[in-house]
Amino acid sequence: MKAHFRSIENHEIRHELEEVVYDHEGSLLEVHHPLEPLKIRSADEWKELLHARLSSFDLADRSGVWSKREWVLPQIPHEHIVTLGEGWNPLLPDPRTAKRLGLADLRLKLCGTTHTGSFKDLGMTVLVSWVNHLIKTGAPIRAVACASTGDTSAALAGYAASAGIPAIVFLPADKVSLAQLIQPVANGAHVLALDTDFDGCMKVVQELTQDRSIYLANSKNSLRVEGQKTVSIDVVQQLGWEVPDWFVIPGGNLGNVSALAKGLDMLYDLGILSGKRPRIAVAQAEAADPLVKAFEKGLGALEPQTARPTLASAIRIGNPVSYPKAVDALKRYNGVAESVSEDRLADAAARGDLTGFYHCPHTGVALGALEQLIEKGTIEKGSKVVVVSTAHGLKFSEFKTGYHESKLAGVESRLANRVERIAPTFAAVQDALKKRLG
Repeated sequence: MKAHFRSIENHEIRHELEEVVYDHEGSLLEVHHPLEPLKIRSADEWKELLHARLSSFDLADRSGVWSKREWVLPQIPHEHIVTLGEGWNPLLPDPRTAKRLGLADLRLKLCGTTHTGSFKDLGMTVLVSWVNHLIKTGAPIRAVACASTGDTSAALAGYAASAGIPAIVFLPADKVSLAQLIQPVANGAHVLALDTDFDGCMKVVQELTQDRSIYLANSKNSLRVEGQKTVSIDVVQQLGWEVPDWFVIPGGNLGNVSALAKGLDMLYDLGILSGKRPRIAVAQAEAADPLVKAFEKGLGALEPQTARPTLASAIRIGNPVSYPKAVDALKRYNGVAESVSEDRLADAAARGDLTGFYHCPHTGVALGALEQLIEKGTIEKGSKVVVVSTAHGLKFSEFKTGYHESKLAGVESRLANRVERIAPTFAAVQDALKKRLG
């Protein structure tokens, strides 16, 4: 039996992956992988295979996504894969922050060190590869389209350009960083800025993709999750097939948390992991925290918000499409949701930078939530924690500059490091350094 789509509400309802379908009568779909063909290999054999592929000269083998292709998209021909070397991002320790917070271990999974600078590449390589396969086997697809707050559009444009497939991008006008705006422009996408927010863009793209010749590339399309789930698989592999006590991950449209949990599910289902399960914390900005509000009320029906402006622009989403999947993930992994203020996320990112990182504001949200959860005792002292860093800080240089120049609204910039302009003399340099170094 091949991998296929199935309804998350009724597993008896299924669709072939070749169908252009994103939900079933309003119910989200997921890609289901029958376990029997995968259990032909033992847990040790899977570990050996995944390790061996990383030393291959084949680009797909070295991808953190396609090195696990049997778990991601097993029926795609190798020659139809569109990869730009995504995944297998560094998992770096931050011992100074761990010591400050009283943690036994703190690691940052740097998903921004990838082709277009964010974790969105992990899902987009799968989606664009499958569209490439469908086109090459005769499907009448003219273009792929997405709504975006920046990173999704960059990933779609980059992978679609590599495959030679037209891309259509809807962005909320004046609500994305310059670096995020120019990426799809440079890659030749059809970029349309709409006078609305992300949720308004999402409404338009869903209407547009009712035309089945234009393929939806947002995370409502469950193919995206198949690539993004490799984050947790990577982490476990990089930890020597062990799990941390907690994952902390930023949440916007919420495809990422459901993907994180799905990757862990596969490791347990195949017997590679057993016993203790990690917990998951989803971090949101207070300006856009519908999951947090739902969590506080017991994770019942979603109450959509009108998301307010936030420095964490990529997660400024008030009506997340993947909410039902996120709820299921939190329930399976005893998860929590936490929101942070603009002031806290900015300071948390700056504190992290002082240990050698260059954090995007969304990673600042995750770090700020980590601090708060430790203060509340939800995450215990002595825990082992992995924070998923979703994008490269270079995509948000205006945020960095604004912080250190104390120009961010509602942010005190307690750790601002201002550039000092001095006379070009040795005496002036000595005086300046004496003030700084003592």
